[in-house]
Amino acid sequence: MIISESEYAAQAVSDVLPFKESFTGLFFISVGMLLDLGVLTGNVGGVSAMVLIIVLLKVAVITFASMALGNSLKNSLTAGLYLFQIGEFSFILALEGKQQGLLTENLYQAFLSASIITMIMTPFLIRGSSSIAEWIAKKTPLRFIERKKRRADRERYPTSISDHVIIIGFGLNGGNLARVLRSMNIPYVALELNSRTVRAARRKREPIYYGDGTSVEIMHKVGIKNASVLVVAISDAASTRRIVQLARSTNPDLYIIARTKYVAEVEQLKSLGANDVIPEEFETSVEIFSKVLHRMQVPVNDIREHIDKIRQDNYLALRAVKLPRRYLVEREDILKNIAIETYRIRAGSIADEKTLSDLDLRSKTGVTVIGIERAGEVHRMPSATLRLMADDVLLFIGKRSDIDCAVDYLGLNEVEPPQLIRKDM
Repeated sequence: MIISESEYAAQAVSDVLPFKESFTGLFFISVGMLLDLGVLTGNVGGVSAMVLIIVLLKVAVITFASMALGNSLKNSLTAGLYLFQIGEFSFILALEGKQQGLLTENLYQAFLSASIITMIMTPFLIRGSSSIAEWIAKKTPLRFIERKKRRADRERYPTSISDHVIIIGFGLNGGNLARVLRSMNIPYVALELNSRTVRAARRKREPIYYGDGTSVEIMHKVGIKNASVLVVAISDAASTRRIVQLARSTNPDLYIIARTKYVAEVEQLKSLGANDVIPEEFETSVEIFSKVLHRMQVPVNDIREHIDKIRQDNYLALRAVKLPRRYLVEREDILKNIAIETYRIRAGSIADEKTLSDLDLRSKTGVTVIGIERAGEVHRMPSATLRLMADDVLLFIGKRSDIDCAVDYLGLNEVEPPQLIRKDM
């Protein structure tokens, strides 16, 4: 504490840090040496009862305290299962009680045995805390408290909504997605278990509701049967699997996008019904190498090509189930370098009020326009004489490099002279 604010603080920490693991191990060894195995083996029933009382009491106290702060029953139970063990300070209190004659030797040893057992149980209960909390939340009589809290904490769910996007989790990913959907006038609703987040988002007039996505009742309230897309943007792996399975069984035509931390979880989520799974560790690696290449002054188009190639190679390897009605992927050997992309015509751009013949995209960029969406109507294989308008959406096909050229070309202003920008010309 004396040197923590001085210029020697960083060096002191680096010098002490190697001893951290040693002192941790020394602590547990010291606690174990205090244990009298004779008391433990001779009073198994009493020690087991003490362990049960400690676990139940601490979980109950922490759960009720967490719920009083506005957290859901499931999250409160998870917190209780994380913090149920006896803390280090309890050993000091127990030893002081023994020295003051408040605890007998046998009672002290029984308490010490129970404390050590709770420490041994900790990693196992933490690992299964999410599944255990979910099971208890469904079975416990305290469900009525959760229902009452939901009714008091949420506005009425939407009564009529269809072809919308459901966002589970309103953190950074969910919030960014909602912002984009709102700007594009795409209907959406969000579910979140953090009551503070819900209240803050409602003040911004977000269509967000308090609820657990693993609940069949809640999912029906937000229109799961009539939804077009479900995005699961939470970090709880067990809940994500449950939500995907529930959504797929409820709406077979729903397009499900799930977030996961690790690539190893992609296969299981796909088997449960997810159409797309975004592994965070993979996308992080892509972001890292793109920043490195940019710092090394690699041309931006080369960086894009590397990103597209990495994504194409890795995601094709991860996807064990082909998406329905996407028959082109059945000929990956021929079409592996072919991509399909959309582009919205902006007012004043080089494409505004021009025909496809005037633009001559095929010879200038290498892409082929296979469709145009205008005012909700799709024109398939449009005529070369069709005149484009602002807000038309072009659907074109070609190599990724050609599509990048087409995007750059179509982004030119009317006053800028069109240029032949295809790389192989």
